[in-house]
Amino acid sequence: MKITHIEPILIELPFEHGAPKPLLRSGMPRKMMAAVYLRVDTDEGISGWGEAFGFGACRIVHAAAKMVVAPLVVGEAADDISSLMGELHRKLQSMALNGPVRFALSALDIALWDILGKVSGQPIHRLLNSECRRTELPVYASLMRMQKPDYVAKVSRDALERGYRHIKLHEQTIECVAAARNAIGSDMALMLDTNCSWEADHAIDMANKLRDQDLFWLEEPVSPPDDFEGLARVQTEGGIPVAAGENLGTFHEFCRLADSNSIEYLQPDVTKFGGITELWKAVRYAERIGIKLEPHSPLYGPGLIATQHIVAAMKTEAMIEFYYCELGESPMGDAIYAKDGFMSVPDGPGLGVDIDTAVIEKYRAA
Repeated sequence: MKITHIEPILIELPFEHGAPKPLLRSGMPRKMMAAVYLRVDTDEGISGWGEAFGFGACRIVHAAAKMVVAPLVVGEAADDISSLMGELHRKLQSMALNGPVRFALSALDIALWDILGKVSGQPIHRLLNSECRRTELPVYASLMRMQKPDYVAKVSRDALERGYRHIKLHEQTIECVAAARNAIGSDMALMLDTNCSWEADHAIDMANKLRDQDLFWLEEPVSPPDDFEGLARVQTEGGIPVAAGENLGTFHEFCRLADSNSIEYLQPDVTKFGGITELWKAVRYAERIGIKLEPHSPLYGPGLIATQHIVAAMKTEAMIEFYYCELGESPMGDAIYAKDGFMSVPDGPGLGVDIDTAVIEKYRAA
């Protein structure tokens, strides 16, 4: 089975999250939720879908998929994922250890697994683990940054009322964290992601000031994100379990962080890390050495569905991250949404979700 066509698609979806729109790095409000999908067609009429990480750089990732990855793949075999992806990583090693090309390769890998599942008649989680019997997965509400305690409290209560029992903030002040904790009470799990905002000494100081908020984990507290020594200091001196890893580009980076015993939770992202193939290596490694893995997935498309399959196939328990909002329309239908804090595991072949191409075309930007 040969690959005949690859099409990267940039879509921009309307959304609401119960508060004013979060601000982009430019200071302008984020009016649409952008994403890069990848469609792979074969000479047997079977198509697969993938997703590349693209926050803030979707057009660059789209260009990388179109100009760098696609020309190398058309005409290649679609049913030997390991061989094809291994060759691509070697050919592109000077530009694909991290960043847009790596993200585009991640989308390709997800699409190839979708095709493999469709050919074999099996959902991806069964291809990864034939003994998998999970039918639902716990989900945490990953709230967008609001910067104002009143809004943080309001949206946290809303997530609680919708059945979520784990809530993650993207705030940077003690006041906002305290507002969420007061809103949801002491029995609910609360996490904080600072998006690599602090140097290690400041992160340690903040962690100590946040101890009273009983955080489940403190995510990416240190800048730069590859300061593994700084992460270890925050965990040791700050007294809060540390989570990190979404910015890891390769399996070898993952192993170095895992072996360093710097943090408690590792968070590779299937749309950044090289796709299902590479993330599954990380899952198996984490299982062998006994470290906790909680995949990063603030996504709404094939990347989120791929994460569902990976978590379903894991031997250990993990949660799904849902970037908390309501889309105007969803190309994945209701498969992206939780009910009472749980998502259903797709059981159809491949990704197991019918992609609504009409929605994709309606909101297509490139």
